[in-house]
Formats: sequence, structure tokens, C-alpha cells
Amino acid sequence: MHKRVSNPSTNVALLLIILAVVVSLRAADQRTLIINGESTGVPVIFVGDHPYVGLEALANALNGSVSSSGVMVALSLPASSANRAPSPTTAPAAPAPAAQTQAASSNQGFSKQFLNAGIEQMSTLREWHAALDSAIQNGIPLSAGLLAPYRAQATTNLRLAEVAAVTPSDHSASQLLNKAFQNMTKLADRYVNMRANMTYISPDALQNDGLNQRLIACGRSLRSMAASGQFVDDGSCD
Repeated sequence: MHKRVSNPSTNVALLLIILAVVVSLRAADQRTLIINGESTGVPVIFVGDHPYVGLEALANALNGSVSSSGVMVALSLPASSANRAPSPTTAPAAPAPAAQTQAASSNQGFSKQFLNAGIEQMSTLREWHAALDSAIQNGIPLSAGLLAPYRAQATTNLRLAEVAAVTPSDHSASQLLNKAFQNMTKLADRYVNMRANMTYISPDALQNDGLNQRLIACGRSLRSMAASGQFVDDGSCD
């Protein structure tokens, strides 16, 4: 029997051919996204018959931003991005009159810094609420000390969100975050006091609590605003 000797040059050539085929196949699967007739430079990849784009690349093309906290991912876009995609060949526009500039400023939505701080605060309130709910359902003795870390973190995050607010939408949403914090504080204090007074607390007490239902509705409203990047007060946080 003869032992077959591998040729290093042949192996390198084969590897280069395989790499070239893989790159060409990947390039063939990619397309460029066009929005309202304008090329964005965002690559589109087809998996089966379904097109997919990278969220960060799309946000950059539309002058937006992507932020995340916990299980939430928020895409924020300027109001003008809903109507047209940015074009690198468009000539700079003339400066807008002062009145138009002020109107545009009032509709610019959330700043990236505030959006991140607001999402962090909502996550902290959700954890605080989950800790309260778990204690009630499992009959864990409630006390101010048990929930104190959540309350302290929510207080800190609320202040950070207030400091980060710069646009009119930021300031308006900051007020709703403060209302949500106050309602969560009232809800937690209610059941801590009930426990201190040896009052029976049903495992499903929160399900029948009106303040708890308002707090949940407020959280949904805030999450919707974070996802859209625009302030819309539907009265849920009042």
C-alpha cells in the first residue's frame, strides 16, 4: 500500500476557493433597502422568502437610535423619518425661521439619554412590583425593609431620568414616571401596613386592587411611548 501525501499548496488553494464561494453566496443573498425611492445602504438578508434588516443599521440610516433594558428594545426615530429616508445627495436646507425651529423642537420626541434612563426606571418599578406580588402570593411576611432596596433604586433612577430630560416630551414623560413611582410607593406601603396591623392579605389581593390595575395600565402606556419614541398621554398614569 502507498501512503498518500497531502500537498500543502493544494490544501491552501482549496481553502481559498471555498472561502470565495461562501463570500459570493452571502453577497448574493444580500440586498440594499430602499425607502420611499431612496437608497439607505442598509443590507437586507433573505432567509427563505422573508427579508430581514439589522435594527441598528436601520436606525442609523433614519437618524434614529436603539436602546435596550431587560426584555425591552426601543427604536426611536425622528418625526421626519416617518415620511422620508435621509439622502446623502440632498443639499443642506436653508435655516428655518425661529417659529418653525421652535415648533420642530417641540415635536422632536424623546432624547436618547432620557429614553435610556426612562426604560431603566420602568424596569426598576417592574422589579419592585414583582417582588411585592411574589411576597403576597407566597405568604412571605411583608416589611419596609424587604422592599427597601427596590424603593431606593427606583428613587435614584427617577432622579436620573429627571436630570436627563431635555426635550418637552422628556419633561412630560418624566412627570408620568413620577406618578408611576408615587403609585407604586402607595401600593407597597398599603400592604406593608396591612401586614404590620396583622390584617389578612389574600394571595390574589393585587388582582382585585384598583390602584394596582391603574399602575399596570400606566406601565403599558409608558412602554408604548418608549417603543414609539413619542409622548402620548392617554390618562393611564393619572
